[in-house]
Amino acid sequence: MPTIDTLLASLDERLIAQRIGLRHDEARMQYQLERNTVDNFDEFSDVIADYYNQHFTRCVSNGGTLPRSEAAGRAKEILDREYRRHDGDIVTAFNDAHDGTNGGLRVVLDKLAEAAKAEGVERYVREMFDRHVAPNAWEQKVEIIRQFISQCGATLASSIRADQPERYAQNYQDLIRSYVRSLQSTSAVFRRL
Repeated sequence: MPTIDTLLASLDERLIAQRIGLRHDEARMQYQLERNTVDNFDEFSDVIADYYNQHFTRCVSNGGTLPRSEAAGRAKEILDREYRRHDGDIVTAFNDAHDGTNGGLRVVLDKLAEAAKAEGVERYVREMFDRHVAPNAWEQKVEIIRQFISQCGATLASSIRADQPERYAQNYQDLIRSYVRSLQSTSAVFRRL
């Protein structure tokens, strides 16, 4: 029977930093900018597509690249989502890159890198849950989720109900997202270099 200790050991923040975070940080550091602004939206699209492809190649596909349109589309979706969290959108990201405001293009690429890192951590955490929480052993699944919430509850979102482990045992996606968000706010995995 899997134990909460083995699950928590696989979710140790230092281990996540070594397996996931470091690669993403190094991918961001290796991408050099010639300047911190762009002249127009086409150039903006080209730079974010190039950066996203470089990051994707290093951290996700291990060498495989995306077509330029796919890389640009994914990068724009991520930036739009990230900027919307702060009452902006893709136009805000472009304006920052064009005008050099709020850190300019460098910060736009940092946001792409941090979002890619968060996605990588979420996939890793999901995989660790899948490995340590047997999908066909309902009672064990509920118990390990109950123990996880008990151990990590203080850092999870207030919307996570400690009295309803069955809810998360059925589908632990909300639990994983809450755990990753708590890592983002407290963990060295997400501290900028």
